[in-house]
Amino acid sequence: MSAGADGGGGAAAAARSREGSPGKDAFVPSALGTREHWDAVYERELQTFREYGDAGEIWFGEESMNRLIRWIEKQKIPLDASVLDIGTGNGVFLVELAKCGFSNITGIDYSPSAIQLSGSIIEKEGFSHIKLKVEDFLNLSTKLSGFHICIDKGTFDAISLSPDNAAEKRKQYVKSLSRVLRAKGFFLITSCNWTKEELLNEFSEGFELCEELPTPKFSFGGRSGNSVAALVFQKT
Repeated sequence: MSAGADGGGGAAAAARSREGSPGKDAFVPSALGTREHWDAVYERELQTFREYGDAGEIWFGEESMNRLIRWIEKQKIPLDASVLDIGTGNGVFLVELAKCGFSNITGIDYSPSAIQLSGSIIEKEGFSHIKLKVEDFLNLSTKLSGFHICIDKGTFDAISLSPDNAAEKRKQYVKSLSRVLRAKGFFLITSCNWTKEELLNEFSEGFELCEELPTPKFSFGGRSGNSVAALVFQKT
């Protein structure tokens, strides 16, 4: 998936339109929820990287990535713990994990161009141990399982904007997450489309909230809130 800003509305947020109570499938369908869109995005970014060496943007900004890494380090997660980045995009988050010493990290994306891009960036950085796979998280073809940590920075948001039965795809996402994450494993999700309460509802079966991570706040019309939700769940 692609990039957005931590305080202002990433790409997915631009398409947000909600009605009714939390948990209802009330997002306006968008091209941001289609594979064709992301294939085109990463084909362009791959060409840009080849021409200029520019790795592209970071989903929700660099601070969102650092926020997750700080939490992982605070928990003293072993450096050989298995980590899965769901919808890895340009793979920059994997590179940062590798720089922190993590040795068992995997990135998946359903866009072949994204995996080509992330592979090129990772090769340039010299981290040959990082594993990459072209995988649709909603239709996993390989035996991905047993991960200690799963990371999502915008993939669930994009799935929620799918023009094709987004509600069922969200349910399948939760099933796939249950499959790949080991018992007592952690799921770290950052979203600009879903509030904390809505995410608690979406992941109510088989997961419990472990921690809410601090994110930038905004104030408007005498009310304040968060433009991004960042939660840590643990598989029960």
